[in-house]
Amino acid sequence: DVQLEESGGGLVQAGGSLRLSCAASGFTSDDYAIGWYRQVPGKERERVSCIESTDGATHYEDSVKGRFTISRDKDNDKSTVYLQMNNLEPGDTAVYYCAADYQPWHCSDIARRNGGMDYWGKGTRVTVST
Repeated sequence: DVQLEESGGGLVQAGGSLRLSCAASGFTSDDYAIGWYRQVPGKERERVSCIESTDGATHYEDSVKGRFTISRDKDNDKSTVYLQMNNLEPGDTAVYYCAADYQPWHCSDIARRNGGMDYWGKGTRVTVST
């Protein structure tokens, strides 16, 4: 099975930066999508960024464009997906989840903006203070 483990969350002041990491393993195909989602208590989970394994195409929600950058390192059967978050705002406070499935096009699937991926990590908390 695909295993996803997030790290890198923490407390940062507004305007600061954090880099989240998602260690991904167990893929049985080279074609997959890995995305970052976030959720605030009482609100729906939302996708913030996604990367397709086939050509490295990246996707961002409007709220994070220009501030967040997703990237991927691949080493044999393991991948690490990073989310570099700059110029953080209090509104970015959330639990951030790494998610994946075997359909690269799901990165741009509107129906999956709020979930629907097959594999999920346990999340890492990001708190942005004023």
